[in-house]
Amino acid sequence: MIRQLSLIAASLAAIMVLPGCGSNQKDGAAAASASFDEIVATRRSVRDYKEGTTISEAQVRDLVATAMEAPSWANSQTTRYYVAMDPQKVAAVKELVGAGNARNTAGAPVMIVSTFVKGQSGFGRGSQVNEVGDGWGAYDNGVSNAYFILKAREQGFDTLIMGMRDSDGLRKLFNIPDTEQIMAVISLGYRASDPNRPARKSLDEIVKFY
Repeated sequence: MIRQLSLIAASLAAIMVLPGCGSNQKDGAAAASASFDEIVATRRSVRDYKEGTTISEAQVRDLVATAMEAPSWANSQTTRYYVAMDPQKVAAVKELVGAGNARNTAGAPVMIVSTFVKGQSGFGRGSQVNEVGDGWGAYDNGVSNAYFILKAREQGFDTLIMGMRDSDGLRKLFNIPDTEQIMAVISLGYRASDPNRPARKSLDEIVKFY
């Protein structure tokens, strides 16, 4: 009986060291069993990516599929993604986000432009329903991007959302129509180092209960 228990324990130990079963699934990756709070806590705006890494189209499609689950005004789903994966296209995007962001994303293998279709979120029968107007399109786009980057972290990827960009250059590069508002560029890759967590405000600074 003792011998049988020893064999079972040894088998379990062997299973735990298989890929995906231990706590160190891959460098910088969130464990598959991580809770939502753990995923949120380990997400960072990464400005140092591992060189020579790749991410497949299927993996990016999985992230976009999750982003599509985000809520939007009247389920209008106006967010659009333009994904650069070809090395020349990726390099071209990096030339359009400013020198600082180009350095920050040097090792990222994927660059994504996020847009939203204008005149839909926040509108009813062609007229804006309140003073926010197309701001609701930006709001919906932000929610979709939040889903995207959190799913990316769950899958072991890292991201940086960039607002500094040449929108005219990006529009030309991806043939983005004038009916869409370019919002952000998102880098996607694997962190080469762990960034510090910037301090957050206290809850009492941002919330009021009545």
